[in-house]
Amino acid sequence: MSILTFKGGIHPKDGKALSKAKPIKTLTPKGEIVIPLSQHIGVPATPCVEVGDRVLVGQKIGEAAGFISANIHSSVSGTVKKIEPRQIANGSMVNCVIIENDDSYEEYLWEQKDYEEMSKEDIRAAIKEAGIVGMGGAGFPTNVKLTPKDDDKIEYVIVNGAECEPYLTSDYRRMIEEPEVLIEGLKIVLSLFKNAKGIIAIEDNKLDAIVNLKKLTRNESNIEVKGVYTKYPQGGERALIYAITGREVNSSMLPADVGCVVNNVDTMFAIYYAVINSKSLYSRVVTVTGDAVVEPGNFIVPIGTSFNEVIEAAGGFKKTPEKIIAGGPMMGTAVFTTDIPITKGTSAILAFKKDQVAISKASACINCGKCLEVCPGRVMPSRLATMAEHGDREGFIENFGMECCECGCCSYICPAKRNLTQSIKSMRKDILASRKK
Repeated sequence: MSILTFKGGIHPKDGKALSKAKPIKTLTPKGEIVIPLSQHIGVPATPCVEVGDRVLVGQKIGEAAGFISANIHSSVSGTVKKIEPRQIANGSMVNCVIIENDDSYEEYLWEQKDYEEMSKEDIRAAIKEAGIVGMGGAGFPTNVKLTPKDDDKIEYVIVNGAECEPYLTSDYRRMIEEPEVLIEGLKIVLSLFKNAKGIIAIEDNKLDAIVNLKKLTRNESNIEVKGVYTKYPQGGERALIYAITGREVNSSMLPADVGCVVNNVDTMFAIYYAVINSKSLYSRVVTVTGDAVVEPGNFIVPIGTSFNEVIEAAGGFKKTPEKIIAGGPMMGTAVFTTDIPITKGTSAILAFKKDQVAISKASACINCGKCLEVCPGRVMPSRLATMAEHGDREGFIENFGMECCECGCCSYICPAKRNLTQSIKSMRKDILASRKK
C-alpha cells in the first residue's frame, strides 16, 4: 500500500507532547475586548455599531463589505467604548471595535431554522451570516469557498486534520473530544455537493484519532478517514490535495479547479454550530505552549481576548521568553508585544526561552541543493532568494517564484542559515501588491 504524502517536506521536532494530553478548557476574559474588523482575506468588515451601543454575545458588529469579506461578531456582552485602529499580530494597525465586557455574557438569539428544511442557499447564507472563515490561518471566507462555479464538479470534500505544524494540538483535541461534531459538520458540507465524497485526512502520528473516527464513520458510505504520512507541510492545501487525490494545484488555480474543497477541523466545527445551533463564529481553540510556558494547554478563547489573558490562563511564563509566536513555529508570526487580540486565525501562542533564529548567523550559499530537495513547490529557493535580495522581479517570476507556499522548509534545512523564506515572501508580497494596483 502506497503512503499518502507529497514530494519534499521536512521532519522538524514536533513538540506536541507539551499540550497533546491537555483537554480543552474554556477561558472567560475580563475587562476590555478588542475585536478587529479585518480577520480574513479580503475587504475589512464595516462597523455596524456605534460608540455607546450595548452588544450581546454573537451579535453582528461588523458587516461584510464585499464578496471576499466576512461578518464580525461580538464575543462578549457589554458596551462599545471605541472604534479605532489597534495593532494585531502581523504588526499592522486595523480598525477594531473595543467593547467593555460586562461579564454577564448575555447571548444574541438568531432566528432558529430546522436544518432538515434548509436548502443549499440557506446553508450557505447561515455560514456567511456566522462570519466563518478558514481557521487554519489563511482566513478565506468559507461561504465563498463553498460556492464554486459548478457544485456538480466537486468530487472531494477534504477535512484537513493533519495539523502538521510543530507544537499545535488544538485540532487534535477537537477530534478526540468531539469527533461526532466534526462528522456532522462534514455531512453538512457534503449536502452541498451531490457528487462529492468526504475524506478526513489525519497524520499517522495521531493514531487514536484515526482509529476512533474510522469506527464512528464505518457505516457512512461517502465518508472515509485516511491516515497521511507525518511530514511538514502535509497540512498545506496543495500538499494535502496531492496526497489524497494525486492532483496538482498551482498558484493560478483554486482547489475547486481539481474538484476539491478543503476545510480545517475548527472550520468544520464552526459550520456545524452555525447551521445546527444558529451560532456565529466568536471563539476558537488556541494552543498555548512552548518551553517558556508554565502549564501548556488548549483553550476555547473568545475572539478579541488579549494574548496576555490567554498566557495567564496557561500559568504565565517560567522566565521571560526570547521569542513569542502567533501561530506555529514554521508559518506563524513572531510578535514583539502580547498586548494584541486573539483573532479567528490565531491557532496558537508559542513562547520559547531561546530565540534559535536570532542566534544563528547566515553565511554564503554552499550550493548543496538541500532547499530544492525539501521544497514542496519544486522551485529553487536559493536562486529565488538571491533574485529577491537583488530586486530582480522579472527573473523571480520567470523562475516560478509565485509558486512558493511560504512553508519555511528551505530556511529550516539550509546549512548556511540563509533567510530564504523571508526573502521570497517579501518579493511575493511586493509583486502581489503591484498586481492589485
